Amino acid sequence: MFNYTFHWSTLRRAMPHLLEGAWVTLQIATVSMILGIVIALLLTVMRRSDWALLRGIATTWVSIARNTPSLFQIYMLYFGLGAFGLYVPSMIALLAGITFNNAGYLAESFRGGLKAVPDTQVRAARSLGMSAFQAYLHVVLPQLLRVVFHPMTNQMVWAILMTSLGVIVGLNTDLTGVTQDLNIKTFRTFELFIAAAVLYYCLCKLVIGAARVLGWRLFRY
Repeated sequence: MFNYTFHWSTLRRAMPHLLEGAWVTLQIATVSMILGIVIALLLTVMRRSDWALLRGIATTWVSIARNTPSLFQIYMLYFGLGAFGLYVPSMIALLAGITFNNAGYLAESFRGGLKAVPDTQVRAARSLGMSAFQAYLHVVLPQLLRVVFHPMTNQMVWAILMTSLGVIVGLNTDLTGVTQDLNIKTFRTFELFIAAAVLYYCLCKLVIGAARVLGWRLFRY
């Protein structure tokens, strides 16, 4: 017969630490997303380059990021580089791993988004005296962002959830790391991980809600 006593007192004492961990998780996800967007834009430009070397680098990045587990990518950055005497802190390994993954997926989204923007618009912008950079900045980029906005939101949610992989490389300041440390000290696994799951859920819903508001403000017309 199910007979379990939920220890609310343990949860009350742990909640400040869990909230601190949730804040670190949000910071890691946000930074990885910003870096991922910048790198993804560079990869998108490289994939359209006339230089075979640049196309090859970008294609290889995207292919590895999209076809290997995120866990392996973080392992290689933390343990793999350590085999060659290059020791990367847990936070940096996690951030770099998520950024690598974000950039690969976003680059593919941006490539698809560019196909939705007719080339005739670039030619029209050039005929009005814009440089190629100005045409892409003022004509292509705004339309591209409209197309890829929702995939970017999904990737941000995915980045938040991927931060939980930090525990495998010894990170104990994010939400999963803090939860695991508290679990070792109190042995109240059910209470702590239920609370952590709720916080992850709230973080993701917060991002989705903020994206909806931002999307409504940016793309009303």
